Amino acid sequence: MGSLQLWAGSECAVNRVGDAYRDRLAETGFAQRLDDLDRIAGVGIQRIRLPLLCERSGLGSGAGFDWRWADARIDRMQPAGLHCIAGLVHHGSGPRGTQLLDPAFPDAWARCARAVAQRYPHLDAYTPVNEPMTSACFSALYGIWCPHHRSDAGFLRALLNQLLATRLAMREIRRVDPAAQMVQTDDPVFTQATPTLRYQSEFEIALRWLAFDLLRAAALVDQRLARGAAGARRRRGHSGRDRVGGLQHHDWDSLLCERNGCHRPKCVTWSTTAWAC
Repeated sequence: MGSLQLWAGSECAVNRVGDAYRDRLAETGFAQRLDDLDRIAGVGIQRIRLPLLCERSGLGSGAGFDWRWADARIDRMQPAGLHCIAGLVHHGSGPRGTQLLDPAFPDAWARCARAVAQRYPHLDAYTPVNEPMTSACFSALYGIWCPHHRSDAGFLRALLNQLLATRLAMREIRRVDPAAQMVQTDDPVFTQATPTLRYQSEFEIALRWLAFDLLRAAALVDQRLARGAAGARRRRGHSGRDRVGGLQHHDWDSLLCERNGCHRPKCVTWSTTAWAC
């Protein structure tokens, strides 16, 4: 195992509610402050997740990609000694004309991923879709974000669309760089309950791992299908450890289920972990 590294990233969600977009990069000022990267490097951070979001750049909208914002940041990172994890979707639903329930969403995002990889072939790590479980819940189960569905079927479709987009995106990226690493994240909320609702907390605790379970199962299938190519992979120097999983944590990552519904308790503690797989 290598030495412990300090990674970081800005809050970069771009949420769509109706036809309006909320851009956290603009709200926090990170989008305007190029020298934030110097400050980040100055505290010893070695790698940051840089949001190369299609909603902000126009990629996939048919208008062409505006690379200026991304070019300036990537050019600034290299002399500062910062490495990049390229984030492509962060609680977003894509440019107008697509959303998480759209059957065309995975293929559209794969094309975006390939365009980014071709523009920046030196990038070695990607998060194609951040926190797919959270986005599926807020977009298709709770109805808060676009496309504002509230059903179990909608939730599952939104989740599967994002996971398929992740797989297809990494496939396109690795056509440019076969050694590119996937850094997958999600937000595993811990649920507690009163004795009468313990069954609900057990269900929620099992459900929180669904995205990782499905991605891992898909990876195992891919490995078996590619077993005949193992020799070629070794000759290219590919180690096979091409995925990193991480758990996102916030102070509010806990739910308490009672008879009057589920809510977040006032005091919550939680730990953080990440792993390579």
